[in-house]
Amino acid sequence: MTNIHIAPYRPEWQPYFEKFNKAWIEKHFVLEAIDNYVLTHPEEAILKDGGEILFALHNQTVIGAVALKKIDNATMELTKMAVDEAFHGLGAGTILCKSALEKAKELAVKKLVLYTQSALKPALSIYKKFGFQQIPIEQGIYKRADTKMELNIK
Repeated sequence: MTNIHIAPYRPEWQPYFEKFNKAWIEKHFVLEAIDNYVLTHPEEAILKDGGEILFALHNQTVIGAVALKKIDNATMELTKMAVDEAFHGLGAGTILCKSALEKAKELAVKKLVLYTQSALKPALSIYKKFGFQQIPIEQGIYKRADTKMELNIK
C-alpha cells in the first residue's frame, strides 16, 4: 500500500478510467451500453450532477479509479472501481474504496449503494471489510449484477 496516493478527476485521465474498467468488464462479462456511456462520457454521466471520480496513482502512474455517482441528495452509488491488472496486489482497490467512503462523508452522503457480481470475490471482500451489507437487488440496473450492497454512513 506504499507509494499509492489518491487524486481527483482530471480530464486527461479519462482514458485510464475507460481502459481499466473496460478491461475487467470485458475479461469477465460483456460491456453494456450504460458502461460505454459512463466510461466515455464521465463528466456528463457522473461529474455534472455532483458525482466524483478518484484516481489511484503509484509512483505518479495512474493505476486505478473509482466513481461516486449521485442518486439523490442522501445517496450515491459506488461504481466503476477498477485497478490496472499489472498493479493488482498492491492494495489499490482497498485504498480506492476507503478514499471513496471518505469523499462520501465529506459530501454528507448518508448512504452508499453498489452493484456487483457474486463471482468477483476480491471486490466483495473489500466491500464487506468496509461494512457494506447485501440487500435485495432490483432488476434492470446492470445485466451482470446479481448483488446489491449498501452502507449507511454515520
